[in-house]
Amino acid sequence: MVLKDQVKNYAKKLVESRPDAMTLLKLIRVREPAAIRFADDGIVPNNPHLPVLIYRGCIALKSKAFDPATIIDAMFEGNNWGRSWRDTVYDFVHYHSQIHEVMGVARGRAKIECGGIKGRALSVKAGDVVILPAGTGTGLSIPAATSL
Repeated sequence: MVLKDQVKNYAKKLVESRPDAMTLLKLIRVREPAAIRFADDGIVPNNPHLPVLIYRGCIALKSKAFDPATIIDAMFEGNNWGRSWRDTVYDFVHYHSQIHEVMGVARGRAKIECGGIKGRALSVKAGDVVILPAGTGTGLSIPAATSL
């Protein structure tokens, strides 16, 4: 991530109103995740031991008091997912070789390509959370009309 983007995200977090722990608990819905495994496709290694987890509608984003992205950031921080940033999904397949990634959808809908070029496109929408184990390929499959 470019330094300018890091500064912009940090500054935004300094001034925004964030939910306290009790309010945040009320905005989280307990859901069983869908688990999908992807094999090494020869280009993207994917994770041989851990599946991609998709939690559908696990965050209530209808709060008028907080921005949806702020709710997701607060939830991630409460679960020790540090160094969050806000932006869209890259439009090319990539993976993180040594770290897991968690993605929260604050607004709109998109199709996310998971598992590399030979993987599959997963539909996600506002309120969904996707956990990508290290090595798992991801990228924006179809350009979304709305932002993530």
